[in-house]
Amino acid sequence: MLTYSQLQLLGHASFRITTPEGRIILLDPWLTGNPYVPAELRAPERADLVLITHGHDDHFDPELPALLARTGARIVAPAPVRFYLYEQGVPAEQFEPMNVGGGISLLDVRLTMTVAHHAAHVDLPGNKTGFQHEAVGYILALSDNTVIYAAGDTALFGDMGLLAELYQPTVALLPIGDRYTMGPREAAVAARLLQVRHVVPFHYGTFASLVGTPEQLQQHLKPTDAVTIHALQAGQTLDVGRL
Repeated sequence: MLTYSQLQLLGHASFRITTPEGRIILLDPWLTGNPYVPAELRAPERADLVLITHGHDDHFDPELPALLARTGARIVAPAPVRFYLYEQGVPAEQFEPMNVGGGISLLDVRLTMTVAHHAAHVDLPGNKTGFQHEAVGYILALSDNTVIYAAGDTALFGDMGLLAELYQPTVALLPIGDRYTMGPREAAVAARLLQVRHVVPFHYGTFASLVGTPEQLQQHLKPTDAVTIHALQAGQTLDVGRL
């Protein structure tokens, strides 16, 4: 069993977090048919908790109900996404209902749902959309004192400074692709507000419209920020509990 937490980029915006107790947390697992995820990582047989930031199809796998049935994982998601999954037959007992600003303790993790500024929906059959909602982020406080801020798809917002004051994140997962989320310039300011020393960028370099790069993020950071950028490749693991 690990004695420290690990973070693995599955691809694009999907992550796997392994807690010091060996629990597996999947964040926004868009895995089925995802060309940005290595083939051997697309059908996990084990998960203890699934976190969904929003229902856009590059974060929300249409085969998620099957994954939940296969693994028995608990799931946390914005309320409209939860209602959609109810309709898809996901049992109510697998959900951990919560809302922005609230926190729960489960599986040796203190989990807080945070604001994210990103309008979202769930794609429905027939080229339709529904279940409109605002995206969320998460703070995960692990037993080895690692505190991960998973921003989700979001714009920069000033209250990231409050997240720093309240939760003291040690590593931030920040989107940098621009156009639909923060770009590198805004992500640099986010890192400064969050007072983190480690940033894992995501949501870039996949779709052609996501033009931000880790190099540009580095250019916008100041030496006094003392931030290390961990530009993970799909499938690569970072020992966040040892940072």
